[in-house]
Amino acid sequence: MSRIALVDDDRNILTSVAMTLEAEGFEVETYNDGLSALEAFNKRMPDMAVLDIKMPRMDGMDLLQRLRQKTSMPVIFLTSKDDEIDEVLGLRMGADDYVKKPFSQRLLVERIRALLRRQDAIAGEEIEETEDTKVMVRGELVMDPLRHAVKWKGRDVSLTVTEFLLLQALAQRPGFVKSRDQLMDVAYDDQVYVDDRTIDSHIKRLRKKMRNTDDEFSAIETLYGIGYRYNEE
Repeated sequence: MSRIALVDDDRNILTSVAMTLEAEGFEVETYNDGLSALEAFNKRMPDMAVLDIKMPRMDGMDLLQRLRQKTSMPVIFLTSKDDEIDEVLGLRMGADDYVKKPFSQRLLVERIRALLRRQDAIAGEEIEETEDTKVMVRGELVMDPLRHAVKWKGRDVSLTVTEFLLLQALAQRPGFVKSRDQLMDVAYDDQVYVDDRTIDSHIKRLRKKMRNTDDEFSAIETLYGIGYRYNEE
């Protein structure tokens, strides 16, 4: 049973999310500020942490920075819709993904399971291979869903779970167009409404990360008014 630490100063979120995760079979620890969480983590590290960014005593950024000095456990940030700068900074500091408030708890559970599967694969545990978990090679692109690993021209590219799912969906069928609605279905569950700009923002960040690896990257094509297409290079 995986142990999940929830750190948020909103007691309603702590209570409701903890109940959902426990119903899904997780062991859950809750903390209402970063400092009390850090003190507990120093005694016993959880398997994964879900952190709010803005908290009293020690915020999520400070807590993440301290955690990354001693552990590579998966971390998901909970952010508000106005925290885009904090999201980028958090990912640079080592967060694995973020979920915007208000959020679907089912979506959060899916993100948690995806990161734990990656962690298990990295640790060498046996996981059943399916079409969705096989290593995919598309020219210079190599994607390993179990390890949540991406390589472009032999170089590692660090992506959030959402970015990984979008790239995987596009690259599975090179040359075919995916509409924004289709990409929303891939990245979010049916209880979450996101507008076109949310998908566009994810694609923009995805392209930027790929171009930081290779400034000539152009495999993701925008078809204005239609969607996006992956062109195998």
